Amino acid sequence: MNRAMSTKDQLLIGLKRRKGAWISGEALAQEMAISRSAVWKHICALKDEGYVVESSRKKGYLLRELSSLLLPNEIQEGLNTNVFGKRKIAYFTQTDSTNLRAKDLAHEGAPEGTVVVAEKQIQGRGRRGRSWFSPLGEGIYASIIMRPLISPNEAPGLTLMASVAVAEAIQTLTSLNVHIKWPNDIMIYGRKVAGILTEISTEMDRVDYVIVGLGMNVNISHENFPPDLRDKATSILMETGKTFPRVTLLRAYLEEHEKYYELFTLNGFGPVLNRWKQLADIIGRRITVDLMEHRYTGEVLDIDREGFLILRDHEGRMQRIISGDVTLLND
Repeated sequence: MNRAMSTKDQLLIGLKRRKGAWISGEALAQEMAISRSAVWKHICALKDEGYVVESSRKKGYLLRELSSLLLPNEIQEGLNTNVFGKRKIAYFTQTDSTNLRAKDLAHEGAPEGTVVVAEKQIQGRGRRGRSWFSPLGEGIYASIIMRPLISPNEAPGLTLMASVAVAEAIQTLTSLNVHIKWPNDIMIYGRKVAGILTEISTEMDRVDYVIVGLGMNVNISHENFPPDLRDKATSILMETGKTFPRVTLLRAYLEEHEKYYELFTLNGFGPVLNRWKQLADIIGRRITVDLMEHRYTGEVLDIDREGFLILRDHEGRMQRIISGDVTLLND
């Protein structure tokens, strides 16, 4: 269930309803059944959250701009989901990792669809222990708690499913040419714009919970990336030439994720996998896959129904690979 609406949230709704028009402090106080000094206190709190509210002794208050922060009430407003983001959103200005915080909540019994979001991560993580560059207020760093009724061997498919949801959200909102690099890197013209980190907790032969973490570069400029990432990473800002509202992207991702999760639950992994293959365009391509202690080179024959990459190596042997770093070779 959604959290109870606070007086501050009710005041914000009143200001939004009159966006572009002044309203007196007295009128707000009467509408909210609070004192004018309480109105001022909540106006100050909204300003601290990034809302641009003008004040005038004669005119009252005017909401000029919405907050650019990923605040729970802004995410939930207009969010077209039934579960994801509707039950609980845990918000942090800064945290170590949204996946770590989500795991804590999952252990405490947080329901499916709980979302953890942060403006900045100081220990943002990617696959294989790598760090994820997570500057303040310029990206989306969010994790979803899922409790699917599946066996552990089906869980890897959720990673591919999440990558489809991210790609669809970006493509729909920006019309950029997005594709997926196996297994879960979201690419635009050969540079990484987003990544997925999935972590699974199992009990015997069933999944207890799955944490799906998203890191997306939204409004990071080229010069703000560390030097070692400037040739490898990109952002929505860099590709479109303009800043993009992060909350709009996050809402779209949650909606796409829930849509594909329902498809996965009702019809299995097949339909999701078909869309993944369309976005990845890797079948039949020659690649190199670097694992921790081995490298394979060969032709991609398929992605199986558990999300494994099926590779025929240069000696004609079949390799079934669950994770690794892929490099496309010239055809």
